[in-house]
Amino acid sequence: MQKYTDCMAKTIRENGFYFYLRAAFIVVGGLYLGISDKTDALYFFSANRSPWLDSAFRFITKLGEGPIYFVLGIVALAVRLRYTLAISMTGLTVMAFSFGLKSLFAIDRPAAYFAKQNLTEQLNFVAGVDVHTGATSFPSGHAMSAFALYSLLAFFLPSAKRYALPLFALAFLICISRLYLVQHFWPDVYFGGLVGVGLAMLWFALLGRKEASWLDRPILPLHMTCKHMNP
Repeated sequence: MQKYTDCMAKTIRENGFYFYLRAAFIVVGGLYLGISDKTDALYFFSANRSPWLDSAFRFITKLGEGPIYFVLGIVALAVRLRYTLAISMTGLTVMAFSFGLKSLFAIDRPAAYFAKQNLTEQLNFVAGVDVHTGATSFPSGHAMSAFALYSLLAFFLPSAKRYALPLFALAFLICISRLYLVQHFWPDVYFGGLVGVGLAMLWFALLGRKEASWLDRPILPLHMTCKHMNP
């Protein structure tokens, strides 16, 4: 246990800028959580839609879904096996945590919540989006997935400071997409994001620094990896 605690502490030190961004997310997001109603962000985005934002967020939200793990896992086979293992285990853990926590809390999605309040007509939905209506709102699986995956990439990439902001921004935009598309409330994406970073730290500690030379070997040459991705 001490070994993994030390590893996590070292990860924080080596990725200081990324964790400054995470601290800002915790503080600012927590303050917003405390002073706002959970419906406020949905009303804001519902009143401020545009065709280009609709298209952008429909695309951005997909960057927190399973196929991205598959693509990055295949690419990682041409770099180091440990990267593929970490990406795969992070994805599986996100699925397990998301399913378990959603089942435990069983909180209505926004569409179901507004329908029960007879307020659905106050929302402006995005055309072409299949809005979920079950009791699976908390936490956001997309937010958890995004912060888990892109935090893990930030830890693995060299010159971490250079990539910290774009990777953090991408994860954050995926969170915002879930509000914009009326799939989640702010508490859902806020706590999902916190759990996601924790899962990334866990698997980086377990696999990112494990001393085993075979984990640092590529499994597929780069040209074979590209061929596999583009049959």
